Amino acid sequence: MSTTDTSNSPITNRRRGTLQLWSRTLIPTLREAPAEASTPSHRLMLRAGCIRQVGAGVYDFLPLGMRVLQKVSQIVREEMDAAGASEMLMPAIVPIELYAGTKRDVDYGDLLFKLTDRHGRDAALGPTHEETVTEMAKGSVTSYKQLPLNVYQIQTKFRDEFRPRAGLLRGREFLMKDAYSFHTTVEGDGGLNETYDRMYQAYVNVFTRCGLDFTVVEAEAGPIGGSASHEFMVNAETGEDTILVCPETGYAANVEKCEIGDRDWSFDTDATTDLTKKHTPGMPGIDLVAEHLGVKPEGMLKTIVFAKIGGDKRKYVLATVRGDHDVNEGKVRDVVGFPIALADEKEAKEAGFAIGYVSPRMAATRDDTLLVIDPDATGGVWATGSDEKDHHVTGFIWARDLGADLPTKDQQGGKIRVADVRNAGEGDPSPRLPGAKLVARRGIEVGHIFKLGTKYAQAFDFTVLNEQQKKTTVIMGCYGIGVSRTIAASIEQRHDEWGIIWPVPIAPYHVVITVMDPKNDEQSKLADKLATELVEAGADVLIDDRNERPGVKFKDADLIGLPVRLTIGDKALAENCVEFKLRSEDGKGRLVDIADAVKETLSKLA
Repeated sequence: MSTTDTSNSPITNRRRGTLQLWSRTLIPTLREAPAEASTPSHRLMLRAGCIRQVGAGVYDFLPLGMRVLQKVSQIVREEMDAAGASEMLMPAIVPIELYAGTKRDVDYGDLLFKLTDRHGRDAALGPTHEETVTEMAKGSVTSYKQLPLNVYQIQTKFRDEFRPRAGLLRGREFLMKDAYSFHTTVEGDGGLNETYDRMYQAYVNVFTRCGLDFTVVEAEAGPIGGSASHEFMVNAETGEDTILVCPETGYAANVEKCEIGDRDWSFDTDATTDLTKKHTPGMPGIDLVAEHLGVKPEGMLKTIVFAKIGGDKRKYVLATVRGDHDVNEGKVRDVVGFPIALADEKEAKEAGFAIGYVSPRMAATRDDTLLVIDPDATGGVWATGSDEKDHHVTGFIWARDLGADLPTKDQQGGKIRVADVRNAGEGDPSPRLPGAKLVARRGIEVGHIFKLGTKYAQAFDFTVLNEQQKKTTVIMGCYGIGVSRTIAASIEQRHDEWGIIWPVPIAPYHVVITVMDPKNDEQSKLADKLATELVEAGADVLIDDRNERPGVKFKDADLIGLPVRLTIGDKALAENCVEFKLRSEDGKGRLVDIADAVKETLSKLA
C-alpha cells in the first residue's frame, strides 16, 4: 500500500543490512519487570533492554529501542516525503507570548511544562507546535504562489502528565511527528481537502508498512481545534480508547464522535402519576440518588448546563439524557449551531441554575435557554432534578410538566429540540445501516489528522495576497503521529508470555544467530558466513556470541522478539543443518540445510 518507490520487502529498500555482536552492544535483559510496569509494552520493553526509566514518564532509549525508533521514523519520513511534505525542525522551547492569541497555554493547563529563564522570560516545552509553525510561516510566506505548503518535523514533545504510566504510552517526554499544511482554499487543486486526503493515505501507508493492525476512526478535534478529524487506532485489547464500529459497513468512530442511528421517540405516555418532590441531601452521583428514590439510573433524567462562548448576550443550553448515559458536548454544539462550553458553576448558580439538581423545566421559564433532549430520554415517567438544592422529583412526565412547547417529529428547530446528544455505546443502532448494531473495540491512538481551518491563522493575523491581490486568511491542516507510542502499541498488539514479537519492518534486527558454543571455531565461522550473506541481502543481523547457557540465550531471544532465530550447535551441524525458528510460531524450530538457510530466512522476511 506504500506510495513510495521502495520495494514491498522490508529488507530490500537499502543496499546492505547491519551486523552486530551481542557482546559488543548493550542489551540488559531482565527476568522480571519492576512492579509499577502495568502494561505489556512497558514490562517487555524494560525486560528486553529497549528502554530504561530515568524518571517518572522519562526514559532512555537503549540500542535495541533506538533501532526501532529509527526504523519507525524512517518509514514516516519516506511516506511524508512521498506525500509532498518537507522536513524541518522547530525548537522545543516555545516563548509563552506565542500563545497570546490562541490561549492554548490556558487550555493545556497543568499539562504544559513551563519555565522561566534567567532574564525572567516565560516559555513552555512544546506539546505540539501549531503556534510556532504558524509564526514561522507568517514570516516566510506572503503570496498565494507559495502555497500549498506542507512541512513536518520529528521531534521530542513534552506533557506534564500528573500520573505518567504505561511506559511509552503515556509519558512526559515522547517522540512525535507533527506536520502542518497551509492553503488559500479548502476545495480544488492545492486546497486543504486535497492535502488532507493525501495525508490520510500516507498514514495508512505508514501503519501498514509498520506491520500494524489498525482502524481509522472519525474523531473530535479536541484541544487542538478544527473541524474534520480522523484518528488512527492500533487494535489492541489493552487499549485505553473505545472504538465503536459498524461491522456491516466498516463505519468506525471514537466515543466522542460516534453517531447513533435513528431511534424512535415520542413524548406520549399513558401513565398518570403525581410529581413528587423528595429530599436527597449529600448524594453525589446519580447512582446514590437513584437508589434513594427507588428507581434505576436509566429511569432518571440527567440535565447538563452549557453556556454559549462569545456574543454579547449570555445564552444557556440544557442537554438532557437518560441517567445512565453521558452528554456529548460536541453533539450538543452541532445541534445548537454555536460554540459552547460547560457552564461555570459559580456563574450558572448566580444565573439561577441549581447545578446538580437542574431539571428540563428550567428551559420553559427562561428566554435565554435552549433545551436539547436525547431520543432515549423522551416518553415515559421519570425522576429528575427539582431545580432546588438537595431535592429531586419523581413522576416527571414531559407532556404534562413541560407543556405545549415540546417538538414533534415533523416540527423541530424551536426552543426545545430532540436530537442525538449522548455518547454512543455498544449495541446502539448503526448510523450507516438500519438494523445493524455498533460493536465496541479497544484501541491505542497512534495518529491523528485535523482540518484546522483558520483558527491559528486568525490568531496570528496570517494572511496572504490571493490572485486578485486581496488579503485572504490562510487555512491550515495538522497531522500528528506518535512515533515512540507506535512502538509501544505494536508490542501491545504483538506479544506472548515469552516476550515481544516484532513485525519485520520495525524489528531492531531481523535475525538473531544463536551460537551455542562461541569458542567452537566451526560454529563461529558459520555464524559469520551466514550473517555476511544476510547483511549483503539487506537483513539486519544480531549474533549472540555470549558465553551463556543455551537456556539463557533462548529465553533472551524470545524476549527481544526478533522475527527469525538461527541456532548453530553441534547436533544440527552433524546433519549439515542449522535450526530455523520464526518468533511468531510456537514450539521448537526445525532443521534447515546450511545451504538453504539464507534463502529460507530471506523468504520469511520478505
